[in-house]
Amino acid sequence: MHHGLKAGDFLIIQIEAGYVMLRLLAIDEEPAAMHVAAYSDYFHDVETAEAAAVSSRELRMSIEHVALTERAFEATQAAPIANRELTDKELEPLENWRRGEMNISDTSIRLLLGLR
Repeated sequence: MHHGLKAGDFLIIQIEAGYVMLRLLAIDEEPAAMHVAAYSDYFHDVETAEAAAVSSRELRMSIEHVALTERAFEATQAAPIANRELTDKELEPLENWRRGEMNISDTSIRLLLGLR
């Protein structure tokens, strides 16, 4: 399930007109879930996305947190491009999820973002 990924990874997915970036917040074994945040910024190439990931500039958030099943996570090919330590602010939606109902989505991140 991990495929060498770790919390804090920035992941890139390709869309027709460019790329969208995700952030891996955590990987849980029980219940099995990949915790992801998604940004609404679009990038024309991987290099630009990578520069944005390692810079300190704020990226616009589209989805602050979603827990995905392994099947849903793997439905969209995502490649790691950078890693940076997560802040308390970035982890807050995950902590709220852990205190709540802990729903896990079996819908791919592409569909959750409204992408085809």
